[in-house]
Amino acid sequence: MRLVDTVYFDYGGVMTGPVPETIDAWVAAEGIVPASFSRVLNAWMSRSVPGATPIRDLETGALPPDQFEAKLAAELETRDGSSVPPEGLLGRIFAQLHPDEHMFNLAAELRGLGLRVGLLSNSWGPSYPWDRIDPIFDPVVISEQVGLRKPDRRIYQHAVQKAGAIPERTLFIDDAEANLQGAGQLGLRTLLHRSPAATTAGIAQLVPGLMAKAGASR
Repeated sequence: MRLVDTVYFDYGGVMTGPVPETIDAWVAAEGIVPASFSRVLNAWMSRSVPGATPIRDLETGALPPDQFEAKLAAELETRDGSSVPPEGLLGRIFAQLHPDEHMFNLAAELRGLGLRVGLLSNSWGPSYPWDRIDPIFDPVVISEQVGLRKPDRRIYQHAVQKAGAIPERTLFIDDAEANLQGAGQLGLRTLLHRSPAATTAGIAQLVPGLMAKAGASR
């Protein structure tokens, strides 16, 4: 007997290749000083930073992507001292973030087994491949669309209610431990994504009959 009826996946870093590798490719392509981007992330993403930040406002829809791009571009440094063009910055940052075929096949297999398969993602702009997502994922919870962001427990409550699910029979998969903690506080089962193979094996312990091949390249 399977132990979960609903599986929610994060998007970036779970349904795609690793985000750090994508960031590294952008940093190299545009000659960004890595420390300048790290400094911005620490200031705008750290849980120790109180109140609103541009990233938190972007993820909840309070700050439009173009305004975020302008703020971020102004904080970045380049190796040659040139300015970073703000227009289309988010698209350039995530240009190399591609869907992971193993993970999409896994999600489709779970749906084929009769589970409800959802997507729960903190958004950094309209960069989702909806033609791949829509046939598999229902419901889809995007932070900017609901005005909430992980790890706020309210977004997990919203996701569970939208799926008509029971927290204890819902699995949430993310590549960030902080987001798993928020889900765990609500009673969801959680799984830290480290690789497609490991995630497949972890789900298989909860869903007998899962036969997805774990021969992932990373």
